[in-house]
Amino acid sequence: MQKLILVDGNAILHRAFHAMPPFRTPEGELVNAVYGFSSMLLNLLNIHKPDYIAVSFDVKGKTFRHEEYKEYKATRKKAPDELYSQVPRIKEVVRAFQIPIYEIAGFEADDVLGTLSKQADARKDIHTFIVTGDMDLTQLVTPTTFLLTPHKGFAQTKTYDIQAVFEKFGISPAQVPDMKGLQGDSSDNIKGVKGVGPKTTLNLLQKYKTLENVYENLHEITGSTHDKLANDRDSAFLSKHLATIVTDVPLTLDLPECKTHEYDQEKVAQLFEQLGFASLLRKLGTLNSHSNARKQEENEAQPSLF
Repeated sequence: MQKLILVDGNAILHRAFHAMPPFRTPEGELVNAVYGFSSMLLNLLNIHKPDYIAVSFDVKGKTFRHEEYKEYKATRKKAPDELYSQVPRIKEVVRAFQIPIYEIAGFEADDVLGTLSKQADARKDIHTFIVTGDMDLTQLVTPTTFLLTPHKGFAQTKTYDIQAVFEKFGISPAQVPDMKGLQGDSSDNIKGVKGVGPKTTLNLLQKYKTLENVYENLHEITGSTHDKLANDRDSAFLSKHLATIVTDVPLTLDLPECKTHEYDQEKVAQLFEQLGFASLLRKLGTLNSHSNARKQEENEAQPSLF
C-alpha cells in the first residue's frame, strides 16, 4: 500500500501557534506558528516518508454551513491577528517543499480533506493519514483512512483507526455525526438536543445506531429522554447535518501532483535562514538523503501510478 498524507493546515497552525512560545525573525516578524508548522512538516516527511502529501486550508469567508445556520461557530472566539498574519508564510513553506495546497471557497478544510480521502479510498491501493488535532475528522476513518494526531507539541503522534475511534467514543466513525446531532458540539455552536449528554447519546446510539433510527423508534423511549428528543427533533437533524463532513466537494485529487518531490533544498534553506530556523536547517540534510534514496528506488522499479 502506498501512503498519502493529508494535512489539516488550519488545525495544525492553530496548534503550532499555541504550542510554541512567541519569537520573531531578526526583522521582527512573528513566526512561532510558522516554525511549529515547519517542524511538523519535516517530521512527517522524515519519519513517515509518504509517497504523496498535500495540505488543505480554510478559505476566508462564510461556508454553506453559515448560510444554512447563521449561528454556526458564532460563539467561537476569534483567533488573534498574530496567528492569521503567519498563514502566508506557512503557505510559502509548503510551496517551497513543492507540496500542493487544496482549498475552495464555501467549504471548510474538513470537507476538502473528506473529499480527497474518499477519492483515495476508492483506489484500494493507498493508506491515507489525515494529520489533524480536530477529532471531528474521526468520522472520516475507514479501513484505509486513519487520523494522525500530534501530541506533546509535535514530538509524538497517535494514530486512530476504526478500533481506536470506538475505544475513544464507544461508537463507529460513521456514527460521529449522529453523536453530534444528539449531544451537540459547543465549540461549533451546534445545539443538538437540549439536556441530552454523552452518556444518554452513547446508550441511544449503541441501541439504535443512527439518529434517524432513534426517531423512528421514539415510541420505545420513555421518560424525560423521550420528551427532550421530541421537543428538539429539528435541532437534532440540523445538528447532524452541520456536523457531517462533505465528501463530494468539486475538486479532484491529483496524485502525480501530490507525489513527494525532490524539492529545491537551497530554496528551502534560504527561506529557513530568512526566518531564523537554525535548528530546522540541520534536518534538511537528513530529509534530502531520504528523498534521494526513494528517487533511486523509483528509478529502478518505475512503478505505475494507476
